[in-house]
Amino acid sequence: MPLSKLEREVITDSMLKVQSIQASLEQIDAAKIPESEEIQDCLENADHSFRDALKNNASVEPKEQAPNDKNG
Repeated sequence: MPLSKLEREVITDSMLKVQSIQASLEQIDAAKIPESEEIQDCLENADHSFRDALKNNASVEPKEQAPNDKNG
């Protein structure tokens, strides 16, 4: 089922938050964070899932239709 414009915006916002977390964690020595590799894997998977959702689901926005000229 296609995503609505609002759903696309929510997913995009979530994806950007995940990317921000990834960038923030790059500033910390991974040895100081328990299970840091698992956290990075989880964030990567979330980012890919959000991207796939946006790529694979078209928006449900109604398109303007041209007038029907067949009946003249």
